[in-house]
Order: sequence, then C-alpha cells, then structure tokens
Amino acid sequence: MSEMSTDKSYKTILLERAGGVATLTLNRPDKLNSFTVEMHGELRDALKAIAGDGATRCLLLTGAGRGFCAGQDLSDRVMNADAGGRAPDLGDSLENRYNPLVRALRALEMPVVCAVNGVAAGAGANLALACDIVLAAKSASFIQAFCKIGLVPDSGGTWTLPRLVGAARATALAMLGDKVGAEQAAAWGMIWRAVDDDKLMEEARGLAAQLASQATRGLALVKRALNASAANSLDQQLDLERDLQTLAGRTRDYQEGVAAFLEKRAPKFEGR
Repeated sequence: MSEMSTDKSYKTILLERAGGVATLTLNRPDKLNSFTVEMHGELRDALKAIAGDGATRCLLLTGAGRGFCAGQDLSDRVMNADAGGRAPDLGDSLENRYNPLVRALRALEMPVVCAVNGVAAGAGANLALACDIVLAAKSASFIQAFCKIGLVPDSGGTWTLPRLVGAARATALAMLGDKVGAEQAAAWGMIWRAVDDDKLMEEARGLAAQLASQATRGLALVKRALNASAANSLDQQLDLERDLQTLAGRTRDYQEGVAAFLEKRAPKFEGR
C-alpha cells in the first residue's frame, strides 16, 4: 500500500487515505469512543469527503484504544440538555445525527469494512452492524445496552438484528442486553469473522486493500441490490437485478474483467 496521508485535523476522529482505502478511526479512547455532538459533526464531514473522493474505493472503520464505541456519551447529552430542565428529545438526536450516519454508511458507493477492536455497545454496536463486512477481535463484544436505561435499540438495530440473527435472538438481545462475544457473533452470522486480537488490523487492512483493488463500481451495485432486497418482492428484486446488471455491463471494469479472462491474466480494475 502507498504511503498513508492524513486528512485535516479532527478532534474526535482520524481520517487517513492511502492506496484507495480511507481509514476512519473513532478517536476518543478515554471515553471508549462514545458519541458526542462534535463527533457526529466530524463523522458527517469525513463521510462527505470520502464519498466525493474519486480515489477512495473502500472505507475501513475502527476505534482507537481498547474499545470500538460505547454508544452515546451520556455526559455529553446532559451537557447539551435543554436549559429549562425538560426531558431531552431523543427522537431529534436520532433524526439529526444517528439516522443520517447510518444512512450515509449504507448509501456509500463503496465497500465499508468495520474492524471492531473492543466493546461495541448500544449505537456503537449498531454502527458496526450497519457496515458491509465486519471483523472483530476475539476479545470484542456486542451489547444492545439500550434496555439497561429504558430505551429502544436505535441506529437501525431493530431492523438489522432480526435480519442477521433471527427474531428470537434479536428479541432476547434487545430485551436482556446480554453481551455477545465476537466468536458467538460470528457463529450466529451477526458478523463476518472473529480474529485474534493481534491480527485484527492486519486482516482488516488486507481485506480493505483487496476490496479496493476489485471492480468497485460493481461492488457498489451489489451493495445497492442487497440493501433493497429486504423490502422487495422477488419480482421487484429480479427487476432491480436487471437494471443494476445493465449498469454494471457498461462499466470499464466489466470490459477489463472480460478481457483479462480471455487473455488469461489478472484484471486491473479502476473502479469505473
């Protein structure tokens, strides 16, 4: 991979780009990378920059320190509470911060790899599950912690969990708030793979580099098809596959893939 370049200075995240991969690191390790209003703003800015960068073909998301993300920083919420002492409007927080973040990740026209390096709790767990391919250190864990403080799983958790692990497990996880270790999460199909702690970033970077070298326009269309499948009938999905395949067939990467196959050589995809 080429030399890593560091983007503009952020206070709560790090953004580095090299070799077609953007590495976005949640960077509040002393607070287990929990969300603040400031972090949401910086993530929004970084994802916009990544989406508009024609050289970036894969996003790798991870956390600094011993945790991936512990969800909402409750002290930040108190600090930003209504001065009149009224109950906070948590729906407003979802509408203006968490929901746009999940939508941005799902809509990003490139593969998104998540490397979960420690605890992923609450919105942190569901942020990870919103990514396309999730690797986790064997010591990592996932916790739907919302029920512990009387809340509902958000950030897509009530949509994602049943589709990944089934209704029975999703209901128990949401209502009991039990911790799920990385190996159990992999066995249940919640994530792609659990790896040794000291190999996590090596594997994650290798996977991201592999994806960035592939036909990433086609991978973006794969992502669009899979995202739509849950709401579509079979007939609707067949029609969508037809339309997306039409687009894929017009890409330079498809032409290169066919040429490489016929010439018995490795393809050189450009993501176009």
